[in-house]
Amino acid sequence: MATLTATPDRVGLPGLLRHRAVGKLALLAVAAAVLVPLADAHWASGSWPQALTVDLSKPLTGVSDWIIDNRDSHPLFLYFFGYISNAVVLSVRAVYLVLLAAGWAGVTAAAGLLAWRVAGVRLALGTAAALLACGLLGMWVPTMQTLALMVVAVLVSVVLGVLLGLAAGLSDRTFRALRPVLDTMQVLPAFAYLLPVVLVFGIGVPAAVLATVVYAAPPMARLTALGLRGADHEVLEAVESLGTTARQRLFTARLPLARRELLLGLNQTIMMALSMAVIASVIGAGGLGDRVYQALASVDVGAALAAGLPIVLLAVVLDRVTGAAGEGLRPGGRAGWAYAAAATVAVAVAARLAGGLDWPGSWTVQIAEPVNRAVDWMTAHLYSGVPYVGGTADWAGHFTTWILDPLRAGLQWLPWWSVLLVVAALAWLIGTWRTALTAVLAMAATGVLGVWKPSLDTLSQVLAAVAVTLVLGVATGIAAARSDRFERLLRPVLDVFQTMPQFVYLIPVVALFGVGRAPAAVAAVVYALPAVVRITTQGLRQVDPAALESARSLGASSVQQLRQVQLPLARPALLLAVNQGVVLVLAVVIIGGLVGGGALGYDVVFGLAQGDLATGLVAGAAIVCLGLMLDRVTQPTERRAQKGA
Repeated sequence: MATLTATPDRVGLPGLLRHRAVGKLALLAVAAAVLVPLADAHWASGSWPQALTVDLSKPLTGVSDWIIDNRDSHPLFLYFFGYISNAVVLSVRAVYLVLLAAGWAGVTAAAGLLAWRVAGVRLALGTAAALLACGLLGMWVPTMQTLALMVVAVLVSVVLGVLLGLAAGLSDRTFRALRPVLDTMQVLPAFAYLLPVVLVFGIGVPAAVLATVVYAAPPMARLTALGLRGADHEVLEAVESLGTTARQRLFTARLPLARRELLLGLNQTIMMALSMAVIASVIGAGGLGDRVYQALASVDVGAALAAGLPIVLLAVVLDRVTGAAGEGLRPGGRAGWAYAAAATVAVAVAARLAGGLDWPGSWTVQIAEPVNRAVDWMTAHLYSGVPYVGGTADWAGHFTTWILDPLRAGLQWLPWWSVLLVVAALAWLIGTWRTALTAVLAMAATGVLGVWKPSLDTLSQVLAAVAVTLVLGVATGIAAARSDRFERLLRPVLDVFQTMPQFVYLIPVVALFGVGRAPAAVAAVVYALPAVVRITTQGLRQVDPAALESARSLGASSVQQLRQVQLPLARPALLLAVNQGVVLVLAVVIIGGLVGGGALGYDVVFGLAQGDLATGLVAGAAIVCLGLMLDRVTQPTERRAQKGA
């Protein structure tokens, strides 16, 4: 069989063997030869030096005590945070009352007609069916509670995100100032937002809404800035030549040209707000998330599925509707919207006159009991004692014993300075010296904060879960890229898994694998897998067809085409898949602290449960640093520039 050859700059030697990488490796070897003996002579121990740590527990505890003591009396809380809290409560209550007044028929009609105006009959029927399914599952009222919180949180997130995006998109100085803030907000896992918000606003809806806003606003800000900064310069120059003012250029040229990015930002904001609204159930958000959290506490898989399915349905519907909006509204103009509004009002009034505002109790389907019976059967037959292959508990134990424990022990055995050298080498090879410096400082900050060992424990879980995710995700992505039929079959599965909030993954995982670090890693793999599969598939499908045709003409087999053409040319997409896999895995590994994951996730959960600001915030800051380091190590500099990060 013929062996495929190619030019070095396209599909030649791997990245580490190119001339620039070879030069970097040589410099790293020289630096290691000089620095390693010096570091070993001064710091022979592998643990982080106590002299290089900063104890933040006393000042943070003092801040926490001051907030608790003054929350009901200080003017800052009475006349600023208090007004914000009251405004949030009134807004959520107003939306909830409107939804209840419209009744199940009115809400279903409004959602279906909105989907019809945006994307046509097919999506309208799917939207109506999804809402009706929420009622059939007995979750209509919790669904409306979640929807009311979502409406307020998304509106505030969009307004805040657009304002920040406008400032960053129109000013280079503002963009540079906001970029590290948005980086931090994007890397920080959702759970870490909850503790400071609870301290200021207490348990309840205001804290849940504001935590959701903080979590969901960054994508809107980023994509708004990206759309404004990426506008066609020729169009802007043409508009400016007409003598328009800056405001006119903004509304007549910049914003219309950034329409796709704005709608994508809305889509991402909605999805992140829904995910956070579920996680915020631990601080009194109520709704569907509260049902999931209660089911998690009692390991009731049936109840969790009954509450989790409406979340998935809401996520899929909102994703499809906002995604279709990016393709343009259907024709009909104002008249179409007027007819849709009139039809909605008519349905709501008819339902009210008929006394059918509440979902009929006889129209519910109880799935909790049969699901729990199925889970009990799986637990009895799959948890342990399966011939030859063992059970899920055995797999979890082997994964912990053979992978997680040795990886954690190896990382914690390494001298701290050697870990920093490895981080610097990896970051420099994939980026620049600035990338390496940022990664090293971020990793070193975990030691300065006094959580070096828990950070390495969390890092070991992330690395193990990412490795499994990449093996499964890249293999599945390759199969999907090579078969249209397989991709079509896989798409709805990926849609469900990608839109399901993080909390929901923990229920079946705990039922099948018990508690511990292995179940947290399994949940992280399941959560991150869809993104890796999608990015891999897209990257392979976007490879230049001419390169593939050239390979075929040389007699290359399909395996040779994949190994020597597609994978090298799809390298940027594969690196992005690695980056996204790392970020998503880290988010769920932290939430795994609820099911025995330990390390930084446990510290965040403990701080939230006990109101311990010092423990929770230090762990949250370490998570940010760990996420920033992993982001820099796995994301090339040119990719960050393209994303506007």
